[in-house]
Amino acid sequence: MFSLGLDIGSSSVKAALTETHTGKKIAFVQEPKDEMEILSVHSSWAEQDPNHWWKIVCIAIKKLLQKSGVDASQVQRIGIAYQMHGLVVVDESGDCLRNSIIWCDSRAVSIGEKAYQDLGAKKCMNHLLNSPANFTASKLKWVKENEPHIYEKIHKYMLPGDYIAYKFSGEMTTTINGLSEGTIWDFKSQEVAQWLFDYYNIDSSMTPTIVPNFVPQCLVNKKGAQESGLKEGTPITYRAGDQPNNAFSLHVINSGEVAATGGTSGVVYALTDQLQSKEHQRINHFAHINYSKESPIVGKLLCINGAGIQYRWMKNNTGANSYEEMNQLAAKQDIGSYGLLVYPFGNGAERMLNNQNINARYLNLNLNQHDLGSMYRATLEGIAFSFVYGIKFIEDDNFDLASIKAGNDNLFQSAVFSQTIATLVGKEIQLYNTTGAIGAARASSTNVEDLDAFVKMSTKNDYFKSFTPEKDPSRYEIAFSNWVNELEKMIN
Repeated sequence: MFSLGLDIGSSSVKAALTETHTGKKIAFVQEPKDEMEILSVHSSWAEQDPNHWWKIVCIAIKKLLQKSGVDASQVQRIGIAYQMHGLVVVDESGDCLRNSIIWCDSRAVSIGEKAYQDLGAKKCMNHLLNSPANFTASKLKWVKENEPHIYEKIHKYMLPGDYIAYKFSGEMTTTINGLSEGTIWDFKSQEVAQWLFDYYNIDSSMTPTIVPNFVPQCLVNKKGAQESGLKEGTPITYRAGDQPNNAFSLHVINSGEVAATGGTSGVVYALTDQLQSKEHQRINHFAHINYSKESPIVGKLLCINGAGIQYRWMKNNTGANSYEEMNQLAAKQDIGSYGLLVYPFGNGAERMLNNQNINARYLNLNLNQHDLGSMYRATLEGIAFSFVYGIKFIEDDNFDLASIKAGNDNLFQSAVFSQTIATLVGKEIQLYNTTGAIGAARASSTNVEDLDAFVKMSTKNDYFKSFTPEKDPSRYEIAFSNWVNELEKMIN
């Protein structure tokens, strides 16, 4: 028997089948071939049609079943990962009232900022572990203020993954981890943040029914089966935003564990059982997949806008044939790149720099000393230093780092990058070959009472290699200290 995992992003839908009892990957597809369209009718707006997500999901599932030769009756469970923070609103018939306002839309920033000022930092941090910011609740308030003709027809609001689960089942449901990513969950009272709805003057009855993870949340109904090609009655047992799901895919489940991502932007997702933080600006906090009222596990999320995009810029503008070629040249250079310092902050304002936009910078470039190899290494080091800089103030926020895990892709394939981070934080970095869709498939068949079995299964299937801290970190520490000293001059 098999499990189906879906990863619904803003650019594509990824679908995977795994063998239920072993977790072994059976098949994987990605649709569409070209990226899905993001509509931006005004500057800083970003929208997508939820019905198009569903259409692509159905296409992906049918192609996956055809590719694998698996009959729909053999699919036992469904897991859904999805782009975080989006808003979908539907009427009583379940029809979408407007396009989804997705994660990268910033129209509600001022609404969240005003709420934070009016409600107070203490109230928000003690209860939401975040500012309302530009998350789902603030987006719903924007609809109320700017589109009252739509707001008055809203029956339920949902996150993107909730909507896909609804299209499968006809049931409008959500999760605690989903509500927390919308800053709608009160961690202190362990319920929907009614006081935030009262402040926004929003009817909290619009909140869907809350369901737990790792149990049947809803079942594929007749219409969902006809459209998707799956069997009626197949249960959806798992649902999570993309970053928590990525962490779970890497079996990051315990306090002290960190999942890191080194794509276009960088992400550090650190788990803690401490429901308190002094970081209201640079770090966000969301209920993790295995969060429960009895055992609250929260993810501390740090985003670095300028990460892989900096290395890609170097590749595009230096004529390199491949990242592998760049990595090999970088590895031949000395630690510290002969004093060349790179600051990869050219992809917009950085939250970890308190929303300052200092742009990308190269310091100490010596035309008689530095060549392409040293520029490649300095770039990798600069991005790695950014990760370490962020990890260190996560550690300063009542966090005890135990381990780091990452996918064997993008920046982490560079030994220079991974070794630099491992040595400076003093912890091993483990790399795994997995994807969000595979993780969602495995999670759908996971027993929350036996997460150790999930960890063993994932490790057996996916473990690739580790980077351990070098015994003498002094040269790394000198280079990092020089980098930090110059950064402090830029931001202070």
